[in-house]
Amino acid sequence: MANDQLEGRNPVIEALSRKRRAVKRIWMDRGAKEDDRIRKLLKLAEAEGVPLAKVSRHKLDEMAEGRVHQGVIAHAEPLPTPTSAEMVSDAFDAEGHPFFILADQIQYEHNLGAILRSALGFGVSGLILPTRRGASLTPVVQRVAMGASEAVPVCNEGLFSAIKHMKKAGIPVVGADMNGTPLTEARLSGPLALVMGGEGRGLSPTLRKHCDQIVSIPLAGQLESLNVSVAAALLMYEKRRQDGWFDGE
Repeated sequence: MANDQLEGRNPVIEALSRKRRAVKRIWMDRGAKEDDRIRKLLKLAEAEGVPLAKVSRHKLDEMAEGRVHQGVIAHAEPLPTPTSAEMVSDAFDAEGHPFFILADQIQYEHNLGAILRSALGFGVSGLILPTRRGASLTPVVQRVAMGASEAVPVCNEGLFSAIKHMKKAGIPVVGADMNGTPLTEARLSGPLALVMGGEGRGLSPTLRKHCDQIVSIPLAGQLESLNVSVAAALLMYEKRRQDGWFDGE
């Protein structure tokens, strides 16, 4: 099985800290100034017995698949790949209500990484991506997510199959698209599967038909839509607001 390449300090630190997979080897810029993040990385690598080589910046530039590596690259085992049915079962076993994001045809790696980062911040149970369309967990996605991919389970599965499992478990499926119910008027509390469409084209008509409800984000200035990662974050926030997460703050 091929190793997964991690690029950037945060993804490597999170992989070492959360221990969902083994980190095999780390390369670090020999000229990097030691700071708190570097010291933490070195301590974790030593504790886990991970070989670490200090190399030239040029060597790291050659290795990097993305353009930004922050002086750190690692090879790790691939992340676990649960099925949507397993994710649903695990979510009901955990505290709180199941909360899933289904992201269809997200083409830009930075958008997918940002969605993952927000998903961690708002306690999403798992992210489901289609098997053949859109970005995958590339080094760029994992760097932008700043290690969130180490904490939020990600499943690659046909979205219609995943929706079937959600509905069988009694989880409402809500799609985000224009001309839907304004998000503050829609019921988003409790178990939820939120479906986001891809950049540009939004929610496909077929996927829309499988949703129990469509919600929209009211906008001013004759703006039709927001960046998909921004829209996803706003919807996650509103869902958690309705759940009472922020009461008493």
